[in-house]
Amino acid sequence: MPEADVFDGALDITGRITTASNGTFLAQLGDVDVVYKPISGERPLWDFPSGNLANREVAAYLVSEAFGWNVVPRTWLRDGPFGEGMVQLWQEADPEQEAVDLVALDAVPEVGWRHVFEGRDEDDHPVALIHEDSVALRRMAVFDIVVNNADRKGYHILAMPDGHRHGVDHGLTFHVEHKLRTVLWGWLGDDLEPDEVAGVERVREGLAGDLGARLAELISPVELLALGRRCDRLLANPRFPAPRGQMPAMPWPLF
Repeated sequence: MPEADVFDGALDITGRITTASNGTFLAQLGDVDVVYKPISGERPLWDFPSGNLANREVAAYLVSEAFGWNVVPRTWLRDGPFGEGMVQLWQEADPEQEAVDLVALDAVPEVGWRHVFEGRDEDDHPVALIHEDSVALRRMAVFDIVVNNADRKGYHILAMPDGHRHGVDHGLTFHVEHKLRTVLWGWLGDDLEPDEVAGVERVREGLAGDLGARLAELISPVELLALGRRCDRLLANPRFPAPRGQMPAMPWPLF
């Protein structure tokens, strides 16, 4: 982790991530690599308020910290060349690892992976969407339930060389309506582990203190109340929920 004063230094843009739907830039703070998403580069959405995706990204980081699982890399708000925006520490993922994959139906591993759904590829061959069955990914799935993540694509999961998994791109979170769209449905109906329940309890307790106060500066009062209700529901019925509602259960594209 860089020293705190690095976060206040000059933000120098070094490139642009052209695959992102909103303005997203690679930048440096001294010798620290970061991702910079200016509010001015956010595209309007029909189902989320305009101009506050950066706030939601920071709010997701704060909830991640309350869980204590290091799901979301260090994220904060600050000024930059294109105005205020979200800045997040860059993570160098391992290109040889894939936490989520699309494989031939007859090639689904028997152990270590969870099967999500079956379909056909562009050549009409049967395929399956799978994700690894790991502690880090389970925790990310629990985190997504709590923050109501509407956009957990496969490429929003960074497979780190040491086996850790980071989640990124959390602008579509904290909606008051049920919006959970994710590729991580492989534990559907499974009971939460005791440490996962304890993580939800830490978030719920934090909402009555410093976490709640900090989130109140980033999301609306009704969104904050909805966050608490999601924690309460999950603690009352501690298992991975099934998809519900009229919205698709998975984002598109999947990756």
